[in-house]
Amino acid sequence: MFAPRTTPWPLVALFTAGYLAPYLLPTTVGRLDSGLPLSATQAGAVGSALLLSSASAGFALASRVERIGVRALARLGLALALLGYGGAALATAVPAVVAGAMVGGFGSGTATTVAATLIAAQRDPHRASTAGLLSVSALAGAVYLTVPHLGPGHGLPLAAIALTALAVWPLTGSLPSGTPAAPARHRETRLPHARSGLVLAAAMVCWSLAQNSLWGVSGQIGLSQAHLGEATVGAVFAVALGAGLTGVLAAGALGARLGRAVPIGAGTVLIAGCIVLSASATDLTSFATGEIAWNTLYPVVLSYLIGLAASLDPRGRWAVLVGSASSLGTAAGPLTGSLLSAQAGFPAMGMILAAGLLVVALPMTAVALHTSGRPLLAGAIRRRGGHPAALVAAATGTPTGTVPEIGAPEQPVVEITVDTPAVPAQRAYGKAGSEVF
Repeated sequence: MFAPRTTPWPLVALFTAGYLAPYLLPTTVGRLDSGLPLSATQAGAVGSALLLSSASAGFALASRVERIGVRALARLGLALALLGYGGAALATAVPAVVAGAMVGGFGSGTATTVAATLIAAQRDPHRASTAGLLSVSALAGAVYLTVPHLGPGHGLPLAAIALTALAVWPLTGSLPSGTPAAPARHRETRLPHARSGLVLAAAMVCWSLAQNSLWGVSGQIGLSQAHLGEATVGAVFAVALGAGLTGVLAAGALGARLGRAVPIGAGTVLIAGCIVLSASATDLTSFATGEIAWNTLYPVVLSYLIGLAASLDPRGRWAVLVGSASSLGTAAGPLTGSLLSAQAGFPAMGMILAAGLLVVALPMTAVALHTSGRPLLAGAIRRRGGHPAALVAAATGTPTGTVPEIGAPEQPVVEITVDTPAVPAQRAYGKAGSEVF
């Protein structure tokens, strides 16, 4: 019998607290632009500074999670998010807002680093990542529906992130005090799959840059180019994030049936088309269609990319490093989108970003194909997370576990001498079905 798979809710909550800031980027940048004496480009630069601080946390802490401990590091990240975003929400001076946003960004990055490490230690990384994306999409959608009705000011989105960190804090008591132990065969210090990990990290910088270049200016596209009100734009974003929930549910149901290469490669190509449509929108219909289609596909591809990075190293180091590389692209997105749209206009920006996505789809798909592995035993099956597993006859008492993938370290073969005499060959057979063996 298989043990029931339970959802690690404290991990999902921590994932949500870490990822909420990037999800609220359009309304955060838009509120900074309208509520403070900042231009659109300057507001985008503040958003980039916040996300750059988040990325720096991942790079700084990737190799220190085991030393510091999961629970202590998670609490540190949530405390920094609460203090930083809360202070930025209450401040009115631009330097204080920028400083608070950067402190909060480092806290978000710390929480994300811990979440990535724990996801890699799960039996099913894809299932854990999809649950986290469901949670953060639902919460962000609720914020987009609520914030426009609470009044103006730059502090409301920042306060929402701070309050989320505060709400998640009590759940950290359920996190392990140390780091979940990786299987013995994966305890080497050297990073496995070094070439694939580096290619994936480099591609993720560009992939996330394209996504957040559009996401960072989506609010401006809706307000200035599609001529919509803030409440209407917020409603479109909420519906789009709701569609993202559907996409994540579909990804969870699909699991590894198509592998990782098809969802990552084909999904990225479709996202490129959605970016072109959204960036060229001039009315509610085109704007809503582009944003909803894009937000449906984006978390699907992202969930497979998170699972791919987690599969490269069960200790979570590649998951953290690839996630931090993604955060670098995310950080540069708002400023890049603001500069491209200011210099060339929104439609041209969309074409440039789409072309970049088509280029990076190739190496990401190649990594997914190269590291997918194949089951090595007859009767092997694949769990939802994409890792091969074999169902071994329970009557023999042999434990069911993960079968080594191609490229994994070989297991030593131990010969065992059996003293039991051989069973003599049976010379006569009864009728079929006459005995139960």
